[in-house]
Amino acid sequence: MDKKSVRDLDVRGKRVLVRVDFNVPVKDGQVTDDTRIQRALPTIRYLLSEGARPILISHLGRPKGERDPKYAMDPVARRLGELLDVPVLKLDDAVGPEAEEKLNSWDGQGVVLLENSRFYPGETKNDTEFSKQLASLADLYVDDAFGAAHRAHATTVGVAELLPSAAGLLMEEEIDYLDGVLKNPERPFVAILGGAKVSDKLGVIKSLLDKADILLIGGAMCFTFFKAQGYEIGNSLVEEDYLDEAKQLMQEAGDKLVLPVDVVVAEKMEEDAESRTVPVDSIPANQMGLDIGPETVELFRGHITDARTIFWNGPMGVFEIDAFAKGTEGVAKAVAESGATSVIGGGDSVAAVRKLGLEDRMSHISTGGGASLEYVEGKELPGIAVLPNREGA
Repeated sequence: MDKKSVRDLDVRGKRVLVRVDFNVPVKDGQVTDDTRIQRALPTIRYLLSEGARPILISHLGRPKGERDPKYAMDPVARRLGELLDVPVLKLDDAVGPEAEEKLNSWDGQGVVLLENSRFYPGETKNDTEFSKQLASLADLYVDDAFGAAHRAHATTVGVAELLPSAAGLLMEEEIDYLDGVLKNPERPFVAILGGAKVSDKLGVIKSLLDKADILLIGGAMCFTFFKAQGYEIGNSLVEEDYLDEAKQLMQEAGDKLVLPVDVVVAEKMEEDAESRTVPVDSIPANQMGLDIGPETVELFRGHITDARTIFWNGPMGVFEIDAFAKGTEGVAKAVAESGATSVIGGGDSVAAVRKLGLEDRMSHISTGGGASLEYVEGKELPGIAVLPNREGA
């Protein structure tokens, strides 16, 4: 990574404002999935071990610039304290006199967690005044929220422009893995893309066609490609506005772009729907494709088994419904068994991997779906671009 790391900063005795991604699901006052909190722990523990005073800030949900008790950080603070096993001082504000007063009387033990950054309209507007207020709370700034790096907000960009800044350990890990895939992959490099819409992945497909040896396409987006080939796709999801682009992509990609050969169809997207497997050129007019079929799983498995580097984003079907989850499960198991360097690009593919208990068999699971896709597409992420480079980088 070319960016300055938290390990390049002299943090001893310093207040360090750390942008973390604690945007976690909360139900009945309890955090129901603490993965994002766990992934931030190495940076927090490093700062504590180096004698720093970490002050953490994150967004939670979409409270739209107003206080909403439903999105208060208290449940997150409780879970963080359990995981870190150090005191967590949760403040009811992120900025202002009360926050400053409590920070000034803080004994420096453990960590401080500020209130939800999105309780303030200045956050999403990257407001200069809000950024200045946040910057006044600390001596240094560390960004460890890769999942928010594609947002030009006050806590990801504004503060970084005002304080000596660096990337946290999770941010560093994310950049290193994605750069390894994009800039110097061990070959064969196989990319797997799923999900509903071609439009969401168009830039990513184009970028990966230049870099990958094979691009496997599953999910509902494959039906736009099939319709572009003139196939009957029944009631399957299709983006009519992207048929020409799909046709052009197939012409440019040639054998590099691999589409399903069979699909699982049903009349409706429900668990008890009667389903069957058909070839892709034989989808009944009254049915919709909801998963890739077993022949496709074997076809994809062959490419995945040969791979030395894999990037995967997006499920192969409606994996939330067990009847249409077999394609995603088959691909996930093939990736886990491949022995390749495997990067799971956030989003629903992560949920699928977790559902199968395969997290530990993947090399890297990204904490940012949107951010990882934009990075792969070659877009500049504001939260990374603003961080200074290491000397000589």
